[in-house]
Order: sequence, then structure tokens, then C-alpha cells
Amino acid sequence: MSTQQEKYSVKPAVALVAAAGSGTRLGAPVVKALVEVAGRTLVARSVDALARGGVDEAVVVVPAGLERAFADALADAPVSVRLVTGGAERQESVERGLAAVPADAIVLVHDAARPFVPVDVVASVIDAVRGGAVAVTPVIALADSVRMMQDGASTVVDRSALRAVQTPQGFDAGVLRASHRAAVQARRVVTDDVSVCEAAGHPVTLVAGSRRSFKITDPFDLEIAEAIAGG
Repeated sequence: MSTQQEKYSVKPAVALVAAAGSGTRLGAPVVKALVEVAGRTLVARSVDALARGGVDEAVVVVPAGLERAFADALADAPVSVRLVTGGAERQESVERGLAAVPADAIVLVHDAARPFVPVDVVASVIDAVRGGAVAVTPVIALADSVRMMQDGASTVVDRSALRAVQTPQGFDAGVLRASHRAAVQARRVVTDDVSVCEAAGHPVTLVAGSRRSFKITDPFDLEIAEAIAGG
């Protein structure tokens, strides 16, 4: 098969970037995804990183009323970008974004607040889905000791079997859509999208994540981000 034929026989990889959250813990004067690090917004940095990792286009879910601000922030994105207005909760926002993703695509759901995801992590998620996995997430081992609080007491948890979950999470678009519909029908609330698929009976595949793909949540995280971007 020629290179040109191979290009069109491979499912496109579409990033669904969740950027509709307010980010109140960050305490910034703008929504979190529009906060700038070294002169570039978090959402733009996230789309840049996803594109370098092999994403062909992006669907960015944004807060209602801020479409123009996001369009300006993403005007020089390296891939085509479509903006979708988000819902009241993350789960609803992802559902709305999925409606804009081609049915035959691989979809990578990513938090805009993780702007430094390495190229190899993005590529490994795409490769895993193209290799037959239907729900993929990057994970990292826990660095700190962990204790579980219960009934006023605490016990040590064996961290060797625990992993922290990151994004982008990759999926067959059809599987993710069907899984979200099932979650809505069951009134099931989940915290991430591989959990949506797992609850619908699909296996979850793990790939290596990276500590560089940390989520910016509070002002200290922003200080670390500025140091990374400036370095």
C-alpha cells in the first residue's frame, strides 16, 4: 500500500479538549483554560502538545459566552479547531463534544489543564487504540505514601498497586458515545471517561504516563508551569 493510501486508510485522531471548567481553586481573573503561562494560554499549549503527538484535529469544549475569547486563543493552533459550548458538568460537556467528533475517529479526551503532556504519551495512546484497544489511559505510579481515612482513624494503603490516572484518554469514538449514553440512562456519575467505558463492560488499557503531564489546579501548580515553560 502506498503512503498516500495508508494515510486515508487510518482512522483520524481527534482531540476532545475539556476546557469548560471555571477553575475556581486557581483564583485567576479568567477561566482556567485561558490562563497564560509564559505568554500562551493553557488551552493553546494543550492543543499544541496533542498535535505534536499525532492528533489531526481538535474539538474544544468551552464555557458559554466565551467562544470569541477561545477562538482568539486558538487562532494559531497547528491543527483545525472546532469550538463546542459545554454543559453544567464535565460529563455533559464531553457528551456535547463527542457529537462533533466523526463517527469513524479515534478520540482523545484531554484536560486543557494538562498543557505539558509529552509527545510520546499522546502517541502511545493513539497507537494503543489503533492497535485494537477501545479505552486507554496513561497512568503513573504514586510518589507519596498514602493513608486512608475512615471513622476518625487512618490506615496505610499499599501504594505499589495504585496508579494515578492522567489524560489524554483514548477511545474508539463509537464505543465512547455508546458508553456515555448508557451512563446517562443509568444516571451514573463518573469522574473520567475510561470509567464510563469500564462501567459499560469494556476493558481499560493502561499505558505509561508522565509526571510532566500534571494537572494545573492551584496557584502553586501555576508556579511550576511557569518554571517549566521558562526553562
